[in-house]
Amino acid sequence: MTKTIIWHNPRCSKSRQTLALLEARGGELDVREYMTDTPNISELRDVMAKLGYSSAHEWLRKNEADYRDLGLKAVEDEDALLKAMTEYPRLIERPVVIHGDSAMIGRPPEQVLELF
Repeated sequence: MTKTIIWHNPRCSKSRQTLALLEARGGELDVREYMTDTPNISELRDVMAKLGYSSAHEWLRKNEADYRDLGLKAVEDEDALLKAMTEYPRLIERPVVIHGDSAMIGRPPEQVLELF
């Protein structure tokens, strides 16, 4: 059976709702609180590919103050964007659910059930 991983932020209601759906579904689940166990650039690249994103801009939370303060809208260098995501993990759109070779953002939470 393929393990399911959720990059979870317990302070986020959508993340909590998604986690509850996954727990109710059953199966092997790995909960990673990415705000304290921040993914590295390699992990971000891997998951970005699983999400089907061609740019980190698709994955950034554009309403975060850090996004504006760092001027990320104008940044085109993918390495710089990914580095910002490792240094300011709240920029990562959440929750992220990874299952096998696919991943999905839990917005809305029910959407992640399409992975199974």
